[in-house]
Amino acid sequence: MTTIRLTNTRTRRKEVFEPLDPKNVRMYVCGPTVYDRAHLGNARPVVVFDVLFRLLRHVYGADHVTYVRNFTDLDDKINARAAETGRPIRDITDETIGWYHDDMDAVVALRPTSAPRATEWIGAMVGMIEELIAKGHAYEAAGHVLFRVRSYTDYGALSGRSVDDMMAGARVEVAPFKEDPLDFVLWKPSDYTLPGWDSPWGRGRPGWHIECSAMARELLGTSFDIHGGGLDLQFPHHENEIAQSCSADPGAGFARVWMHNEMLQVEGRKMSKSLGNFFTVRDLLQQGIPGEVIRFVLLGTHYGKPMDWTERKRQDAEATLRKWRDRTRDLVAGDLHAPVLNALADDLNTPQAMAELHDLANAGDYRTLLRSAQFIGLLTEEAGGWEQQDGLEPGDRELLHQLEATLIRARDEAKVSKDFSQADRLKLALAEAGIEVRMSRDAIELRPTSRFDAGALWAIPGHERAETR
Repeated sequence: MTTIRLTNTRTRRKEVFEPLDPKNVRMYVCGPTVYDRAHLGNARPVVVFDVLFRLLRHVYGADHVTYVRNFTDLDDKINARAAETGRPIRDITDETIGWYHDDMDAVVALRPTSAPRATEWIGAMVGMIEELIAKGHAYEAAGHVLFRVRSYTDYGALSGRSVDDMMAGARVEVAPFKEDPLDFVLWKPSDYTLPGWDSPWGRGRPGWHIECSAMARELLGTSFDIHGGGLDLQFPHHENEIAQSCSADPGAGFARVWMHNEMLQVEGRKMSKSLGNFFTVRDLLQQGIPGEVIRFVLLGTHYGKPMDWTERKRQDAEATLRKWRDRTRDLVAGDLHAPVLNALADDLNTPQAMAELHDLANAGDYRTLLRSAQFIGLLTEEAGGWEQQDGLEPGDRELLHQLEATLIRARDEAKVSKDFSQADRLKLALAEAGIEVRMSRDAIELRPTSRFDAGALWAIPGHERAETR
């Protein structure tokens, strides 16, 4: 059996993954708050943990892996959106969840085993809060219920903070009814304008952190294998989840392995609306960027490192996928390439796995390439079709591949001889045939434009008409 090694945020070490029960491998990943479209940063954890889900299913069997990713459909941002639009909250969250599924399907992510909505598990949250009060870890004050942070002695272990040190600059809500400024809300009152449920503490709604603790407990048990999410959730959300769950079920341990993906940038800068570089997955799809291309770019950076989305990476990804899809069209997939599997088993080393795919393509082993790419969600039948929407006949496309190879050789020779005349003549001929030449350090892509002229393409000297497939 393949040995999987994962970096455990809690221990700060790469460890051999040993599930509690190999017949029942369980993973929980924090999902979105559904008040608007998912932005590109939201897609990164989806793709990261989708790759892990695929790996676990391969190693332990698809029927032996449970993957839970929740929807937070109860939040002040959702309430504000409802107040602005006059629409019922359920209508907004139903619509947004539908958008989310569509967009994540587009980036070729498998649906999780279960996708619970917070509002459907209020009873479990109330029950867990009652247990925490009974055990002295929570208290009622002014219609609220709060968790006593100092009652859990390991608080801060996940993020590496001490309770005393986190007072300065901590993300805490100062309120007169708190015993300690670090105590966080488990339950809060709701007036008639806000969603609310009956509880022993009056009509109200749960705090954010108790949602995941309660749903993970109900769907995966008090102990499970992996908990994942973005690095921005490590503190306070995941820290608070641990405190709640381990206090409610002492000795159970909650999640054994914690994994966090790093954040996403755009062209070297933090993505933000103020910088004008903020976009949703749907924005990219509507610009004609295939979801498979988005996935390819995201897989090019290890999940534990900041990921930079650039236009150059997008162009290179699209050019590569076009070539791979053309070369693997109508082929029967071969065997999974062991180095690809080994790279993923080594803490989801997707950059190494992608390098192995490039090596397979360069070696002409297209059947193995097809199977290995599909293993990480690329070159799947469902994600295809976009690469053929260029008006080319099969013979035209084959000729373009020949011309790409010729142009690459001409460029490489020119770098040595300093004579770029041959490469320049070929680029000019391609431009006259309505072909855009996109060149990067590592690749050349030839793309037909609206001015494409097949006759002019075939008139380029030195290339005979290719056989159609």
